[in-house]
Amino acid sequence: MKKKQEVLEIIERLKQAYPLAACTLDYASAWQLLVSVRLAAQCTDARVNIVTEDLFAIYPSVQALAKAEPDEIEAIVKPCGLGHSKARDISLTARKLVEEFGGKVPDDFDTLLTLPGVGRKSANLIMGDVFGKPAIVTDTHCIRLSNRMGLVQDLKDPKKVEMALWKIIPPAESNDFCHRLVLHGRAVCTARSPRCAECTLNTLCDMGRETLKNNAKEQ
Repeated sequence: MKKKQEVLEIIERLKQAYPLAACTLDYASAWQLLVSVRLAAQCTDARVNIVTEDLFAIYPSVQALAKAEPDEIEAIVKPCGLGHSKARDISLTARKLVEEFGGKVPDDFDTLLTLPGVGRKSANLIMGDVFGKPAIVTDTHCIRLSNRMGLVQDLKDPKKVEMALWKIIPPAESNDFCHRLVLHGRAVCTARSPRCAECTLNTLCDMGRETLKNNAKEQ
């Protein structure tokens, strides 16, 4: 496990590398982000943004979306994959928001988990990006990078990674930290070909240190 000072240095270096930390999904309201993050399961954010541009133009409010039939939604969101289940969850969630929450997205984590298709990752994203509360979003980038850096040890379960990170990441840094992991995971620490030699974290990262050590031996 990383020492506190190492964790803080990782956070600082990521801040310098990615000063603008933000969600890469396009949205203008809480319910739109809720829809977008459901569509993002096993789909790129770039494709989701293309699809939601049409979806939100046709259904400009959660009330309008709640009146749509699931098959109407599915016809639009099908390019995101898993269209049937995603359309069903989006429809049920929109109707629940209208019927039980006055069309508003609740700002309580446990209440968010009662919405169809909303898991811990989605709920954390809403809590952090919409309501500005501490949040740790354990997507694939977060899980991969946390293990490689040594922030967690051999943990793949999203909830276990989340609980481990809560213990070492300052709450005020948590949401932006996770966004920066996504940016770093896409730009440098990719799944198949991590570029450790040019990584800003290579002297702090377990994988990076090992790679630099092996490269030095080869030279």
